[in-house]
Amino acid sequence: MLTRALLLGLCLSSGFVLGGCGSNTSAAGGSSGRSGRGRGGDGGAAPVVTAKVMEKDVPVDIAAIGNVEAYAVISVRSQVTGQLTDIAFREGDFVRQGQQLFTFDRRPFEAALAQAEANLTRDRALLAQTEAQLSRDAANAEYQQLTAERQASLTARGILSKDQAEQARAQADATAAVVKADKAAIESARAQLVAQEAAIENARVSLGYTVIRSPIDGRTGTVNVKVGGLVTAGQTELMTIARVQPVFVTFTVPAVHLSTIKQHMADGQLSVTAVPQDADAQPAVGKLTFIDNLVDTTTDTIKLKATLPNPDRRLWPGQFARVNLHLATLPHAIVVPAQAVQTGQDGQYVFVVKENSTVEQRPVTSAQRADQDVVIAKGLRPGETVVTEGQLRLEPGSHVTTDLNAAPGGGGRGRGGRAGRGR
Repeated sequence: MLTRALLLGLCLSSGFVLGGCGSNTSAAGGSSGRSGRGRGGDGGAAPVVTAKVMEKDVPVDIAAIGNVEAYAVISVRSQVTGQLTDIAFREGDFVRQGQQLFTFDRRPFEAALAQAEANLTRDRALLAQTEAQLSRDAANAEYQQLTAERQASLTARGILSKDQAEQARAQADATAAVVKADKAAIESARAQLVAQEAAIENARVSLGYTVIRSPIDGRTGTVNVKVGGLVTAGQTELMTIARVQPVFVTFTVPAVHLSTIKQHMADGQLSVTAVPQDADAQPAVGKLTFIDNLVDTTTDTIKLKATLPNPDRRLWPGQFARVNLHLATLPHAIVVPAQAVQTGQDGQYVFVVKENSTVEQRPVTSAQRADQDVVIAKGLRPGETVVTEGQLRLEPGSHVTTDLNAAPGGGGRGRGGRAGRGR
């Protein structure tokens, strides 16, 4: 009995042990099964965003940051010294060429003009008087000459004494000298007359300078002198006028582009687009009109200048602008969105979606950036489909689904991107 009881206890103990072993094996098997399902989930189609490879004409541009400059800036200064009596505009107004701006006290200049005119009248009278005196002295000299000749003839015949003949000759010579003096006085009077006429013209010019008119079309700046102030000729700056139609946009580009720019300029004028850095950033288009004559050796850049019509005065002197210098257009270029191109250890590549919804990792060669796209020089054909979002979860041969392409807004693409980063 004792032996049977002992055997029964051993069997029961072995059963419990075997049962426990069986449970452990089952649990391990269950864990293995769950692990297998996880791998199966990894092998499912990965959601991605795709885009078609396009063929289109792509502009070849050089981007830069430029500075807007006025076409001309004039410093307005007075050419006469006087008191400012009137300002015919308001600060900041747009003025036209020839428009009246400032007026000075005219009375001193009117008086100077009247005095010069009076002097001219006096000198004209003096000239007339000298001419009349010349006529009188010339007639007298002619009479004295005839008298001297006649008395010399009578002296030769012994009718008059030699002394009388010599007196007549001396008188004729003296009268001839007076005539020469009269002629010199006339020349002097005529020269004085010309000087007075010049003085009158100068007085008139000075009188005209009492009214300052705008030399160009442009916008006025701050007026530095108020009405009643004394202005010194050539020294006091009254204000500045900036011409803003057209304007210059000055910018620099790397000197490595200089030969290309000169080559395209030989074919015709190059177009320049400037977008001001403000809230209403509307592009303005002009032409490249200037290339500096030397390269800046400190920065290895070349200075360029474009002229833009600026009809709506959107561009303002001193303002910064984003500049695009258009060189040429690449016809029938292969382009893809920039986010489709990835960079790996072997260079650039894209994921191309095949007809069976698997992806192929294909190396590509990019030529240049064109706004939001990249020009592909080698590796793709028009019409192929490339992955633009979700590349982090892909490897060659992965299955993909393009459901995210139809997601409204950008929410689906955003969740796809986070899922890819989460993995």
